[in-house]
Amino acid sequence: MEKLEAIVDDIVFQSDDGMFSVLRMESKAQGRFTAVYHGNAPYMGENVAMEGNWIEHARFGRQFDIQALQVLQPTSVAGIERFLASGAVKGVGPVTAARIVEAFGTDTLEILGSYPERLAQVRGISAKKAAAIGESYSQLSGLRELMVFLEAHGVSSGYAARLQATYGATAITRIKENPYSLAEDITGIGFKTADRIAMAMGMEHDCEERLRAGIAYALTQAAGVGHTCVPEELLVRETARALAVDTSMVQDVFSSLLEQDLLRTEEMGGIRLIYPEYLYTAEVQTARRLLKLRDQAKPVTRVNADEVIAKWERDAGITLAEAQRQAIYASLEHGVFVLTGGPGTGKTTVVKGILNVLEQAGCRILLAAPTGRAARRLADSAGHPAATVHRLLEYQPTGDGLCFGKDDSDPLDAEAIIIDEASMLDISLTYHLLKAIPGGCRLIFVGDVDQLPSVGAGSVLKDMIRSGRMPVVRLENVFRQAEVSPIVRNAHKINRGQMPEFLAGADSEFALEEFANEQDAAEFVARTYAQLTSGGDWRRVQVLTPMHKNPCGVQNLNKLLQKYLNPPSAAKPEVNIPGNVLRIGDKVMQIRNNYEKDVFNGDIGRVIKIDGKNVTVAFPERPEGDYVTYAQGEVEELQLAYAMSVHKSQGSEYPYVILLMVQSHYIMLQRNLLYTAVTRAKEKVLIVGSKNAVRTAVENDKTKRRYSLLAERLQESSEVF
Repeated sequence: MEKLEAIVDDIVFQSDDGMFSVLRMESKAQGRFTAVYHGNAPYMGENVAMEGNWIEHARFGRQFDIQALQVLQPTSVAGIERFLASGAVKGVGPVTAARIVEAFGTDTLEILGSYPERLAQVRGISAKKAAAIGESYSQLSGLRELMVFLEAHGVSSGYAARLQATYGATAITRIKENPYSLAEDITGIGFKTADRIAMAMGMEHDCEERLRAGIAYALTQAAGVGHTCVPEELLVRETARALAVDTSMVQDVFSSLLEQDLLRTEEMGGIRLIYPEYLYTAEVQTARRLLKLRDQAKPVTRVNADEVIAKWERDAGITLAEAQRQAIYASLEHGVFVLTGGPGTGKTTVVKGILNVLEQAGCRILLAAPTGRAARRLADSAGHPAATVHRLLEYQPTGDGLCFGKDDSDPLDAEAIIIDEASMLDISLTYHLLKAIPGGCRLIFVGDVDQLPSVGAGSVLKDMIRSGRMPVVRLENVFRQAEVSPIVRNAHKINRGQMPEFLAGADSEFALEEFANEQDAAEFVARTYAQLTSGGDWRRVQVLTPMHKNPCGVQNLNKLLQKYLNPPSAAKPEVNIPGNVLRIGDKVMQIRNNYEKDVFNGDIGRVIKIDGKNVTVAFPERPEGDYVTYAQGEVEELQLAYAMSVHKSQGSEYPYVILLMVQSHYIMLQRNLLYTAVTRAKEKVLIVGSKNAVRTAVENDKTKRRYSLLAERLQESSEVF
């Protein structure tokens, strides 16, 4: 890396979270140049020492990519004045800065730090204002000291502002006492960053503080891959592996935590399972509330269900299958009911039948789904308004976890609630949903249990079915009109562990294109996508892939597809996002829920305008209106969406799906992933890659076990909890 010393001439850009800045710098050796830094920008006029590398940006040209930065106090009179005039010190503007520097010259910063009362000698500065300026400079000095401390320990100084806001003047002392507390207290700092600080400070590799933090980290990692709890032996082993220490050391600290009752545990089948506190609460309360709701449904007495169903069948011109009829009656009889089944088995028809009876009975009904896309599909198919579960519960973003306006103290105003795509519900969201459901209300879960499980911890739908304690109807017969679809037929073949039937011909509804080379496969996908969307219908085709990396992963495919479909042009504005750029015409996806803008995680749109740092996106399916504008600092909520992971596609349908299945994705090649991907398509599926990869997925029904005791808790009496 190259070392440079330069003065900050201008701050071109500073992100709202303080984690990215673009600086205009000036040095004797390099003259004026642009630098980018992943952290808080220094102030104008400050002298900085930097380490980094020169890079060539596709649009902005040569830049210095700063890897480490240390602020040096300005030494020249001009530098001091510019620093003060930048607004860094509250109460000092350009005029006041000039007067202070004129009075004290190169001693100005020493006066500010040690003798701020002398500032009252300067025209226009009272004794009170002098004290305020001194206090502001003291805080700034503390921040700069903290930034230097972080950089010296290999951590971006961009975290300094958050640390100071949390710890105040004691930040460095707190970090020195226990750097691992950062992982719990500061958003954005995880265990690995805290561990890097601890090691740089000289903490022992096997000290108790590190081992305790490592156990907490291993629990967090387990939740991140879907477990609500972890067997003791596995937790100790994974902690030892993550920390590169002997398992006996971890076991000693683990035993100490158990003795002090600092870990939440549960015994099951002779195995001790360890929970994070919040997941233990969610699992126990979910079981308790489900059992209570199941047995407390208010009877539907205001209508004759037989007559309503018969009339509805006549009016709709349909005849319900026996399982469908049973499902409708079960939903009326029980407080909690689960409806599951694959594509073409008539789940939507049953939902319409349930709605028809409940509406005729005058019930207040709410419909919801875990994602915005799934909620819109539910509303369209059921002919009834639907919302995301988060919106239903009046989610309030706080940065400190899940916070909802609806709960025990202010429950939902409903007598029946239908949740679609219930396989996507994790244990935490289910718990918060149940907290908001009033006694006597019916709760109906609808979903395909054979699809991928939720991204979050738990496997709620599967556990409810597995418990045998929740009323369940599984629709298994595929209706004749659906059976003619090769997609539906092959989805059920895959689910039974059979290879799908690939049809010959460019226009076939279920086809395979084989490639020995993965980069060739990716190039073929890009060309095919471009041909299929050449008429301008950018919503028609969606590329899905199991993984994010490798030539056939999300990241590379999006770059390649953007290159084919929307290459850079001098006439085409663009804006940077993490890992890529956005241009007018790009297909993009919202990657987190934004309730202020009414756009949700997974919503697909198209960039139609870039004005400076503002980006306007058209979301055709957004009921509140097409256009949403993202200001500076908000653009990071978007990412390219020509290709997306199969997990991200859950709850959605697309006319044409191109699915990458290659051997390098072997870790993710599982039957439920292939089944989920195939069932996202309404008209056509094109699998690109290798038949062997498809076979690997079909034959691999050993989905990674999720440790959870929800089913077992449901099998116990509610008095146990």
